[in-house]
Amino acid sequence: MTRIIVVTSGKGGVGKTTTSAAFAAGLASAGRRTVVIDFDVGLRSLDLIMGCERRVVYDFINVINGEAALNQALIKDKRVPGLFILPASQTRDKDALTTEGVERVLDELSEEFDYIICDSPAGIERGAYLAMYFADEAIVVTNPEVSSVRDSDRVLGLLASKTRRAERGEPSVRERLLVTRYAPSRVGRGEMLSVEDVQEILAIELLGVIPESTTVLNASNSGMPVILEARSDAGQAYQDAVARFLGEEREHRFLTEKKGLFGRLFGGSSA
Repeated sequence: MTRIIVVTSGKGGVGKTTTSAAFAAGLASAGRRTVVIDFDVGLRSLDLIMGCERRVVYDFINVINGEAALNQALIKDKRVPGLFILPASQTRDKDALTTEGVERVLDELSEEFDYIICDSPAGIERGAYLAMYFADEAIVVTNPEVSSVRDSDRVLGLLASKTRRAERGEPSVRERLLVTRYAPSRVGRGEMLSVEDVQEILAIELLGVIPESTTVLNASNSGMPVILEARSDAGQAYQDAVARFLGEEREHRFLTEKKGLFGRLFGGSSA
């Protein structure tokens, strides 16, 4: 049965699109047919992070409006079998997204894919609302700072009350937490919240912690989902998160500061 996953947060710039691309690539690499949809109409960045911006001919809004068939708008990833992208439009307004149109596209995708990942725009406007409305599961992305966590808490309230599942009285959307841009050294100096602080405030299951890393920016600039950078800390952290999502038990890494050679020689441990 197809699962619809929304990647969401209240605040912009926390890594939603990076996470959407990484999770889509990770699920497809695990043998699940996966499509990732960009709901950020008017801005559109998913295709850049996925490295397929030059291949966009038709988009999500073209399909909703009946201007193109779904298979004309879907872009097949060249690196990961079973991975497809449905890009957003850069020229339309967010009001072009309609509940009926989104539902029709999701129903059609459900006939072909195991997972549909909805990359939500920031805030709580129409694109964000429709990205979460049909979700079965939610990955709530937050940075370890008070404003980001507060906005994520607001999104949790929307997931509990403004989704189709909530309206129908069905089991609620399963919510899981992904903490991004985590720097244990800054936590130690009191410059950012600890993972425990974030969990205490949001009170949802921890799916993963992504360390602060230049690899994330470099991968995005080169059109490569960071999860495919398998030797990087960030890539490994996303691999761990996808494995946990699929039911595998993995210890959380990157929660403590890495020690240098001197520290390791004299009893220090590495994260």
